Amino acid sequence: MRLRLRKSTTFISVSLAVLGLFGIFAASLIARPAAASSENGRLISVHDRGKETVFLTQAETLKDAFKEVGIDVDSHDAVEPAIDEKLVASDYQVNIYRARPVTVIDGATRLKVVTPYQTPEQIIADVGIALFPEDTSSLSRSADIVGDGAGLQLKIDRATPLVLNLYGKKTYIRTQGNTVEEMLAEKGITLAANDRASLAGSTTITSGLEVRIWREGKQTVNVDEDVAFGTEQIKDADRAYGYKEIQTPGVAGKRTVTYEIEVRDGQEILRTEIAAIVTQQPKNQVEVVGDKVNLSVTFSADKAAIMTAAGVASGDQEYAAYIINNENALWCAIRWQGTTGCASSYYEKFAGAESSSGVGYGLCQATPGIKMATAGGDWRTNVVTQMKWCHSYAIGRYGTWEAAYKFKVAKGWW
Repeated sequence: MRLRLRKSTTFISVSLAVLGLFGIFAASLIARPAAASSENGRLISVHDRGKETVFLTQAETLKDAFKEVGIDVDSHDAVEPAIDEKLVASDYQVNIYRARPVTVIDGATRLKVVTPYQTPEQIIADVGIALFPEDTSSLSRSADIVGDGAGLQLKIDRATPLVLNLYGKKTYIRTQGNTVEEMLAEKGITLAANDRASLAGSTTITSGLEVRIWREGKQTVNVDEDVAFGTEQIKDADRAYGYKEIQTPGVAGKRTVTYEIEVRDGQEILRTEIAAIVTQQPKNQVEVVGDKVNLSVTFSADKAAIMTAAGVASGDQEYAAYIINNENALWCAIRWQGTTGCASSYYEKFAGAESSSGVGYGLCQATPGIKMATAGGDWRTNVVTQMKWCHSYAIGRYGTWEAAYKFKVAKGWW
């Protein structure tokens, strides 16, 4: 009887165990919905502060789905995928990153923000603070609960800006090093036997400090230089003279030049070019320039008589009159540069003005005025004598009055 009793007990125990496992399996099926189908909705798994919430929904967006199940999301919180994104898949894994207060300390600036981001880089980008590659940042819990409240503290450690003149090439850099020696180590710069530094390695790094590194004696250096582009002009007879339009912008070329330099006590005393290779040919700039003279200058008979007496041909008088009108609108023989009106008699603007290269005089504002003495002794007051000199100057320098006029229009002086 005992033996049969034991067998019966064993059977009952095994049966109960099987039933228990079945119950656990059934409970798990009840607790977690099966994969969603187009008929019963989409399966949403929400991960929020270490807790997972799983539900089915027919909503078209996460925002509407959250309303159905009572999940509140603040405007500062971040949701992935986006809370307004239209739901099209059968199931989603959703992460909610809850916003939290962060005090950003950037030197003397303290900025309190609310952000859902987790790393210093993400928080800095969210706040919109610009960082240089050498700047560092650290994130920790705020130690000042009273001042900052319960939250995080993001501290930015700015690198110090300075100037590094390395073998003649000046560069603006930043460093976390406290001394010149630490800065050089940070930048991977090792001084060779003939290298010298303008400051001792123990010198404290301060903002704007300049550190110069050079090499004593003869050495060669390679320098990248620009090659200037040329200009090609296309004359357009339908455009007025003085018109210019860039049809094709010029592009500077590049060349690598090898120099032999000699340095003594940190100063370059000799530089000799020993080789040059053009790595990029320059491209000429193409310009369209006007070549049509639209000259319409009116001048009185007495002005025409002055030009005729001075030997200016009638066909050139419009060009000459244009220049004189722009140099000395009153055609006043005794007008000094910078004065107004026309004085009643000749006078010197200042002692030595006649021979000063800084002041013009007469019809065409000869600089210095005494140059007109080659046209006659009465150059100071006689307009015809002055016009003779202007005529010889225009022909001697430009070849024709038309060429002189074109130069005047293009440059503003002649």
